[in-house]
Order: sequence, then structure tokens, then C-alpha cells
Amino acid sequence: MTTETPEPPVPEAPAVPPAPPAPPEPGTPAEAEAVPGTPAEPGAEPGAVADAEARPGTRRIGTARLLIAAALLGPLLGAVGGYAIQASRPPTPLPSLQVGTPHYPAATLDEQAAAAALPRPPAVDGDLRKLLISRPEGTEAWDNYGYGDDSGWMTIGEKALSYGGADREFRSLVREGFQRDAYLAWKKGETRYLVELIQYDAKSSQSAVALVNELTGGQPLDGGTINGSYKASDKQYTYSESTEKYYYGEAVARRGNVAMLITVYSPSQVNGDELKALAKLQWERLV
Repeated sequence: MTTETPEPPVPEAPAVPPAPPAPPEPGTPAEAEAVPGTPAEPGAEPGAVADAEARPGTRRIGTARLLIAAALLGPLLGAVGGYAIQASRPPTPLPSLQVGTPHYPAATLDEQAAAAALPRPPAVDGDLRKLLISRPEGTEAWDNYGYGDDSGWMTIGEKALSYGGADREFRSLVREGFQRDAYLAWKKGETRYLVELIQYDAKSSQSAVALVNELTGGQPLDGGTINGSYKASDKQYTYSESTEKYYYGEAVARRGNVAMLITVYSPSQVNGDELKALAKLQWERLV
């Protein structure tokens, strides 16, 4: 049996250490130091960077920044263009400052004629007693149920006492702006007449309107041309402090803050035509 002699093992070659990288040339940045935040192009060697991207301080301009810049620059360019167009236009001439020469009448003003041409002042400015009609002939004075003489001024208290519920009427007159009341009273047989000119303060002229409007169902005094109406009732009434009955007639009209009121108390029905004629006669003293 033959014995084969084994071959001695061949020793492995010692490992060669890797060669150190070559030092970078002076003034040239190492290729391995890429610009932070800038990725290398696909296919480039590791650590390689495009020349444009490798320059320090160079950044890419995004689409959003371009849009913002265009938005800011557009109005500025438009304003500059508009100013240039406006500056190239010729100036608009201003209107003339000349005015017409004042004209004065040659004739001297007649003061009396001018005063006569002015509208007649309201008849309620003076003494109301002077605006009352005169007592008709064939009549006698009447003291208005004991509230005074046949003519003169009626106070707010006397006016309130002439109605039933004097305390209520007094408060109502104060609230309505009652100022004064000039009256004239007379009687003819058993029929009694009372003519009043009731004036309210300047701020309460609507009270005179309300007094005229209280007469419902009346007839116009003169086809509607006079601001008033009249009514002769066919109903009997009873005096507040007795059982005596009477018929009632009433006519009202208004001029400004003065109300004209004519009342008739009669044992028989009041003549409407006579009442209307009396009211028209008193109205003519107010216009």
C-alpha cells in the first residue's frame, strides 16, 4: 500500500491595506463635500455634484416666489403706466369765475304798497274778543249758566265746569294745551246761544283740529270750502243737574290754532239753516 505525502499548505498572501485618498488640490473643494440640501444627479458618482449646484450661495427660485413677485410688480407697473398716460393728456380748462353784475330796481320801493301786497297776517294774533260777532238784534244777554257775563274771557276752570265731570275736563284741557277762550252769549226766547273762540298754544294746533273732527256726521258749512261743519240733532238731551230736556245744535271750524265753536240749546229742535248762517258770519271775522 503506497502512502501519498501531502503537499504543504500555501500560505495566504497578506491583505493589502486600502490606499488613502489623495489629498484635495489647493483651492478645489473636495468632491465628497456636497452642498447641504442639494441631492446629486441620478447616475453621477457618489459625492459628485453639478457644477452650478456646487457653488456656495446659489439657490433655486421656486414657482411660488415667481408668482408673488409678479403679483407685486403688476400693480406697480399699471400705476406707472396710468400716470404716464394721464401726464401726457392736455389739462382740462377750469370754468370761468366771473359772475353776473347785481341788478337793482330803478324805482324807489313804496313801503305801504309792499306791506299791502304781503299776505294778510292770521286773524288770531290780536285780541280774540274783537273778532267775535255782535249780538243779534232782538236778543238779550245771557250769563252762560252763571259762569260770567254775556261776553269776555272764560278761564280754564270755568270752561271745565261748563261740562259734566269738571275734574276730567280740566285735566283734558291742560293736556290739550288750552290757552284762552273768548266768548259771547245771548238768548232768544228760551233758546240759548254761545259763540267761542278757543285758542291753544302754538305747539298744540292739533287740538283745534281734533275739536273740529269731534263733530261726526255733520254737514260742511260751505260746500267744503270752510274748514268746519255743523249739526242740528233731532235727539233730546237732559241737563246734568236737572231733569229739564233740550235739543242741541253745534257748529265748529278752525283757523290755525284757534277753534270756532258755536253751541245752541233749545227746547225745540235747532234750525240747521239758522245755525249754518250764524257760523258762516262768525267765520268771516276770522279770515
